[in-house]
Amino acid sequence: MEIPAAVGALGALAQESRLKVFRLLVRSGPSGLAAGDIARKLHVPGNTMSSHLAILSRAQLVTSRKEGRSVIYAVDLEGTRELLSFLLEDCCRGKPHLCAPLIDSTLADCCPT
Repeated sequence: MEIPAAVGALGALAQESRLKVFRLLVRSGPSGLAAGDIARKLHVPGNTMSSHLAILSRAQLVTSRKEGRSVIYAVDLEGTRELLSFLLEDCCRGKPHLCAPLIDSTLADCCPT
């Protein structure tokens, strides 16, 4: 991941509602949640939620898929891995393999490869 992409992803998370959406979707797992359900659970108007989801999607932190009349959002596992890996890239004086267990254990339950 390049610095501009990391800044975009971190910027997307640097807003309370978007951070809550991201955390909710992490908890929801790969099945995700419908956009309307996310808005209701977080008490955010639908049009505002659409904007938040678009920002998270552009930052490659969430994905969407159409199911009938609903749009289902889920955490983007690859984008999340890339961001976490970028943040820990220089871990332990440039020996990222030493931090691999941290990444692996953090993502093991919610983000299988």
